[in-house]
Amino acid sequence: MTLILFNKPYGVLCQFTDERQGEPRPTLADYIDTPGVYAAGRLDLDSEGLLLLTDDGRLQARIAHPKFKAPKTYLVQVEGEPDAAALEALRRGVRLKDGLTLPARAERIDPPALWPRDPPVRFRKSVPDCWISLTITEGRNRQVRRMTAAVGHPTLRLVRWRIGDWTLDGVAPGQSRQV
Repeated sequence: MTLILFNKPYGVLCQFTDERQGEPRPTLADYIDTPGVYAAGRLDLDSEGLLLLTDDGRLQARIAHPKFKAPKTYLVQVEGEPDAAALEALRRGVRLKDGLTLPARAERIDPPALWPRDPPVRFRKSVPDCWISLTITEGRNRQVRRMTAAVGHPTLRLVRWRIGDWTLDGVAPGQSRQV
């Protein structure tokens, strides 16, 4: 069995080919040269962080399928400064167009020591921002972004730091480590 921890940079597709016409975008093939592995779950083009790749279908299902509820922790830079009520709403579950989310762990954190993003997040003097740690057990499309927006704090930067017991600790952007 092969399991690869990959720190997906901003702007990289979570697949090995880009089917879109026009200017090619970076894909996993630009970073991963291990044959026969597939991403267990996805990260959006504009999200960064931990992506697990494996050649084991059972492991891939345990990581990605919602019925297994694998916890995923995100470091999220949000616009504004969420108050206790906004954080409590995230903890209880947020009503989205596709239904109520499961309860999440949510807390304000100090700005994490992360790599610079390319391109950088737009800085606005008149609009404060802060960081939260958000742990969810679902994997709906753009769920974290939709959750923070639903409580009035749009996501500016999104980094998945942990999936289950696996973390990005020691894995630089664009780098991978086999475990």
